[in-house]
Order: sequence, then C-alpha cells, then structure tokens
Amino acid sequence: MEIRESLDLRKRQVLIFLVLLGLSRADTESAHYSVAEETEIGSFVANLARDLGLGVEELSSREARVVSDDNKKYLHLDLLTGDLLLNEKLDRDELCGSTEPCVLHFQVVLENPLQFFRVELHVKDINDHSPTFLDKEILIKISEGTTIGTTFLMESAQDLDVGSNSLQNYTISPNSHFYIKIPDSSDRKIYPELVLDRALDYEQEAEIRLTLTALDGGSPPKSGTTLVLIKVLDINDNAPEFPQSLYEVQLPEDRPIGSWIVTISAKDLDAGNYGKISYTFFHASEDIRKTFEINPISGEVNLRSPLDFEVIQSYTINIQATDGGGLSGKCTLLVKVMDINDNPPELTMTSLTSPIPENSSPEMVVAVFSIRDHDSGDNGRMVCSIQDNLPFVLKPTFKNFYALVTEHPLDREIRNEYNITITVTDLGTPRLKTEHNITVLVSDVNDNAPAFTQTSYTLFVRENNSPTLHIGSVSATDRDSGTNAQVTYSLLPPQDPHLPLPSLVSINADNGHLFALRSLDYEALQEFEFCVGATDHGSPALSSEALVRVLVLDANDNSPFVLYPPQNGSAPCTELQARADSLTIYLVVALASVSSLFLLSVLLFVAVRLCRRSRAASVGRCSVPEGPFPGHLVDVSGTGTLSQSYQYEVCLTGGSGTNEFKFLKPIIPNLLPRDSEMEKAPPF
Repeated sequence: MEIRESLDLRKRQVLIFLVLLGLSRADTESAHYSVAEETEIGSFVANLARDLGLGVEELSSREARVVSDDNKKYLHLDLLTGDLLLNEKLDRDELCGSTEPCVLHFQVVLENPLQFFRVELHVKDINDHSPTFLDKEILIKISEGTTIGTTFLMESAQDLDVGSNSLQNYTISPNSHFYIKIPDSSDRKIYPELVLDRALDYEQEAEIRLTLTALDGGSPPKSGTTLVLIKVLDINDNAPEFPQSLYEVQLPEDRPIGSWIVTISAKDLDAGNYGKISYTFFHASEDIRKTFEINPISGEVNLRSPLDFEVIQSYTINIQATDGGGLSGKCTLLVKVMDINDNPPELTMTSLTSPIPENSSPEMVVAVFSIRDHDSGDNGRMVCSIQDNLPFVLKPTFKNFYALVTEHPLDREIRNEYNITITVTDLGTPRLKTEHNITVLVSDVNDNAPAFTQTSYTLFVRENNSPTLHIGSVSATDRDSGTNAQVTYSLLPPQDPHLPLPSLVSINADNGHLFALRSLDYEALQEFEFCVGATDHGSPALSSEALVRVLVLDANDNSPFVLYPPQNGSAPCTELQARADSLTIYLVVALASVSSLFLLSVLLFVAVRLCRRSRAASVGRCSVPEGPFPGHLVDVSGTGTLSQSYQYEVCLTGGSGTNEFKFLKPIIPNLLPRDSEMEKAPPF
C-alpha cells in the first residue's frame, strides 16, 4: 500500500506545479531596475552582486546567469564585477506597444545550490516617434443647413510613444467656420472633433481645405499633419442611426480567411441621395484595417487575415455610417478572439552537465530548463515528465523552471550513458506535446580493484632451464576505464617465512609474463609458491593478489651410481665400463639414499685414479690411493641435506689399452689399519 501511494505521489509531482510555483514565488527575492529605451549597448544598469547581497566570487563560483522568459538576452551579467549591463538597444514601443508600464521579467539563476532571483526591468519611454495620420486626407461632407455647434468626428493620429510623450493635442489651421474640440473618452485616448462655429453657405463656398495638426507632449513636442477637405452639401436633416450602439461577436482564432463575421446595418429617414448610406471603419488602427474589411454598401464585416489569440485577444472596431448628405452615425463592434490549442509547449535548456561522476551524490543538478506555452487556460497548462526506470527525477523550481537531478548514485560499470527524453504536454484538446532529448554520460571513478582471472595459478617447466625463460603468465582485468583500469603487476613478499623469496622469478609489470631468474634444480627444489599483485593507476590505487605455484619437473640429468657395500665386510667387484683418455680422469659418483625416517640423502664421492697397464704388472693386482680418506658427513647443497663419502680400492681388470677397472671393498676409516694386507699394485 505504501509503495502504491509513493508511485501515485511521484506521478502527481508535475501536476502540482502551480502550487509549487506559488510557493517558490513566495520565497524568491526580486529586484527592480529601470532603463530608458534606445540606451546604448553596454550601459550600466545596476550592480547585481551588491543588490542581492552576494559576493562577486560567489556569482562566478555558482555560475550565475540571467535568463529571460522569452529566452532573449537583453541583459548581460559581468561575473568579474557583478555589474548588470545592457546587451542590446531596447525599443519600448516594439517590446510593449501601448502597454504601460513596460516591464521585462528576468531570472538570475545560481547553481550549486540552485537558487533563483527575480529581476524586473522597466523600460522607460523617450519621445522618439512623431504623431502620424494613417490617411493623408480626411474628407468631411457637411450640409449647409447644419446647426452651429454641431461636431464632426475626425480620424485621430497614431503615436507609438506612451505617457507624456504620446499624443496630447490637436490644432487646425485658422479659419472662420471651425475649431477643434477634444472630448473626454472612456479609453483615455485623444480624439479630435471638428466643431462648426459659423454657418456654411454652399453657394458662397462649396469646399473648404484645412490642415489638422497632431501634437505630442515631448519637449520640444513633435507633430504630424493631414489635410481636411470639407465639402459643403445641400440640406440633409436626418443622420443614419444604428439599432444598437454595441455589437459583440466571438471568433475562434482558426477562423478561415474571408469568413463572414457580422452585418452592421443603419437606417436613414431621408430619401434619395440623402438616404443612401455607406459604411466605413472609423478610428481604426492598422491592425484592424489589415485584419478586417467592411463592405461599404451592405455593411458586411469579413475576415481579411488570420487571427492569433497569442498576439491580440480582442478588437474594438468603430463603424461609421454616412448618408449622401454627409450626416453620419456610429456604433462599436467588439470582436473577441477565442483561443484554440494551436501552440505546442516550448522547452528552453538553460544548462546541462555531462559527463557526471558515477559517485555523484543524490539530487545532483544535471540540467536546468524552462517551459512555456503561448496558449491560455487549459491549452496553456503543462505537465512535464521523463521516462520511467531512470535514476533521475524532475523537480519543479521557480515559476516554469525545472531541474533534472540524480535520484541515487550511478554505476558506470553497469551503464555509462543515458538518453533522456523530456516530454512536455499541455492540457488542451487535442493535447500537444514537445519532446527534447539529452544525453548524459557517466564518468568513471576508481571503485573497482583489478581481478585476476584465477585465484591461483599452477605452472610447470623443466629443471636446468635457461635463465630468463618465460614460464607462464597471470592476468587481471579492471572494470573501470582509462587510467583507473590500467593494471601493473608485481611480485609480493611471501607471508610464510619458510617459502623462498620471489628472487627465483621476475614479472613483466605491463603484461604479467613470468620469467625464471636462474636455472632450477629438481633435486634441490621440487616446488615453490609466491604471490603476485595487480594494482590499478587510480587515485587512490586499488589492488588484488593471486597465488602462483611452480612445480619443477625432473629431467634425466644424473648418471647411475653404486650403492656402497656393507661397511663390515668385503664384496665382489662390480664391473663398470668406462672410457678414459691418456691425461688423468676423475670419476665422481653421487650416492643418495632416502631414509623413510630422516630423509637422509647420502652422496658417495669416490675419487679414483685410472690404473695404467704396465707390461711388468700382473693382471689382477690392485692399488689404493695413497693416504687415508676418512668418511665424513657434509652438507653439500646448502639445504640441510647430509651426505657421507667413502674411499674405495680400484683395480684394473682388462688388458693393455682397455682401461677397464673394478671397485673393490671400501676402505673403512678408523676400522682398518693403514697398512692393508691386500696386495698392492704399483701406483697409477
């Protein structure tokens, strides 16, 4: 049950964006600045570091950035000084139109930790536009019977400036019949009205030309003019009248061009030409004129160009009906544009960190981005999500900003790259969505020690090998990458003091090849063990070890030897065939016997001198080397193995040139007298 509630809560995180947005706004500080439009690029706006109470070093270390809602870089933050500078010339009229005040909203984003500050920049208007009339000539038809004091509506001028720099007054060239009156209006706009101050006489003056001047409130003021052409008509005592003063229609923004909108109709009680009515737009802006058109005879209003709710939500159209005598009436047409879901959400990536270390802490900020939708209502409400089963989550931050953060530590050895799709969907009908793909790489840290392919190795080579002989190899792998996975091999000192030092072998540090340092002797050492270490190049370095056992194989490198006869008696001679040249030859015979109790290895060393056959010597005579050769125990191998040596009688048995000899009984030290009773042969 708890797991299901946790999943439901996770799915609803993006849906409570508006609640979190309100909370983030409440905790976010804001700063307000102002700058005049058309100010030069690079101009100083404010010292942001001082106003936010931050050090310049903190701005740089936390990667401070200025981000606008529409992703345009109007301002530049100098991280060296903390100054907020103008990045481009601002045109207040282009940015805000008639909206006043003109405010641009920005966010100052600080990372690590993530923090937002709101900045509002008020763009002040300067008098850089003159009033202009859309028509070069204004035609007014006035009946000669018009009562003094009658007012006539006139086209107003347009001024893109606002406030005191906007349109403030109208004047007309001096004349004896008319003056300008500016009435109060509910929309606070200034409209000129021409007032008849003296009766007209068609017979005396059928046409009057005047100059209408529009003045703004600048210092000095700027102006614009248009020609007013007044045609005096015969008497027409009824003006057109509309059945209602306000017409209201609603149009979806996808209404096709050329569609009929509404028909406006007025009535005139006069007959003939005085009763004929023509319809025109009055006080119409350029946007109205290019978007709508009216049939001057029927009064039908049609759509001339596409509507766009995101640009203009409503139009107030003044329609004038004028009869043939110049009298007119007016009404107002209010067109409300209805929004449809015709704008998919937009995603703007502010920052992206890749690669990220695999041991990064949870909630590390990977990316910061903002989303927006130009539609309104449900069409403009959005939800944001990423794929399931990823170690990342989305966290709403300030307003329409999101942060992509890690949910738990990563493991590069399991997965070193994530392709993340950020999906933004609005709640309109039909729903529109935008997908943005990012790739996040995971960088390696040294969190894996090298691993040998085997925990222990057994190697075989024959004794009497040549030094530097390659006897085998060990191998270890490391799951990390780069230098963290580079392995160096080494021999480790033995933990057991009875084991031989690894001076018998050497290892190639790069590839783990093992080499014998000297020739091995099976009779002296049948096997030995040592440990090999594998260390990576990470920081800190990690290592492991493996055991290597070397078995020395025996080779046939020892000749047969004579087991000594019993020491207390004589024995028959055992014939050995040998060949020798004419210099002196020494025969060394090693006698070894293994005792089951003491493992006593006895080496019998016998030095014999070859007997040369003498013509005078008789066959069968033997000789003994001069001097006693006492038996003794010696350690000849340095390994603790003892051997005992004996001295033997040797006699020749063959004829001349054969150099054959026989072993006789041994000479037992300390038991036989030095002068033996055996027959002596001449020395050889």
